Amino acid sequence: MSSQTFSKMSTKPFVTDNSESLYDSQEKEPSPLPVATDDAIAYVDKMDEGEIDSVLFTDSLVTTSDTGKELGEFTVSIEKARYNSKDCYLIHANSHGAIDNVPMGTSITAYVSKKIETLEQQHHEYVKLEEQHLDKKTFIVKQEDKYILNRIITQGEQVFRHAETYSSETMHGFISEGSNLLIQRLMVKKGIPEDCKFISFDSEAKLCHATYKSLDNHAQMIEDTEVTVTGIERTIQSYSDLPTTWQTCFLRDGRMSSRVQIGSPVTMRLLRVPPPLEKDEFREKPTVAKKTLNWEDDMQLYSKFLDRKEELKGDHATYMRHHPELKALLADFLQFLLLRKPEDIVAFASDYFSAFSPSTKEGNPYPTSGEDRYIPRPESPLKKLSSASGFPSS
Repeated sequence: MSSQTFSKMSTKPFVTDNSESLYDSQEKEPSPLPVATDDAIAYVDKMDEGEIDSVLFTDSLVTTSDTGKELGEFTVSIEKARYNSKDCYLIHANSHGAIDNVPMGTSITAYVSKKIETLEQQHHEYVKLEEQHLDKKTFIVKQEDKYILNRIITQGEQVFRHAETYSSETMHGFISEGSNLLIQRLMVKKGIPEDCKFISFDSEAKLCHATYKSLDNHAQMIEDTEVTVTGIERTIQSYSDLPTTWQTCFLRDGRMSSRVQIGSPVTMRLLRVPPPLEKDEFREKPTVAKKTLNWEDDMQLYSKFLDRKEELKGDHATYMRHHPELKALLADFLQFLLLRKPEDIVAFASDYFSAFSPSTKEGNPYPTSGEDRYIPRPESPLKKLSSASGFPSS
């Protein structure tokens, strides 16, 4: 692959911080696994559910070149969800665009617990070159007391696969690409502890340290409005490559206003100042005394009742005019009922109308008053009444 191709891939507008290249690395000597600092672990453990709920919204930015040309779009959404029957947060990030007419992009779908613990993450990156299609998929899932990582890299017709398993103890303090998008929103409001180190994956899916640092507040022009933004710098301290740094700016409510990788000509910017976030207000339900309602004394309800009554009467009358056989059928049944006078009217009606069923093969469906309609069941009131009255029965 040419250096020009690598240049394109390193400046692509990916959502994730760890998105430099889509080639499978050569085998290297295993490095010692990094460990998150106690301050970093304590910072995550103290996260409050109410604080997280205050940053559940969608960011939408535009990716631009250093000349101001729009290259693509970038969106991040965080919302409540359920994963394996447990409450959690669903983080979805998507970026797509083109650099030098080369389509490229990435998407992330992650389920994160209320303790900022990654339960599952799907990470997909692609670059559609004319010579060959580069595609990288990374899947992370937590299963009981371990994390399983699967990575598939497709370069043209070549496919590289890699799998790793890490214990939950090893992954304590782990911040995935999905949870990173959430924790940065919280850092805007809570601040960032000094000298704390989390752990994350680098561009080759190797564990390394990830550090965060606050940047000085500064003014940023969004459309025709000048706003004050807070900056956060994230650095991935890869063992096999140079450190990679991203600077992201946020409005006071945690909305992202810009994002750039140091050394890249590609920048993600907010084009318009979003409306203020609406806060959910929880008010006690007022106690209302129950009142007895007499609808007949209410003129409006009584008027509706009369209107509905006339509507139903008209509807029923229309139906009966369209089905004259209904009157004949009911008249026949009523006459037969009054002649026999059964004690059990429901059972009598059941036997009477079952004669109209296609499964009834014997008996006359239209008998005279002295003739059985069909062969009744043994306990049928029809059979008992016909026997008592002297009418013939089968």
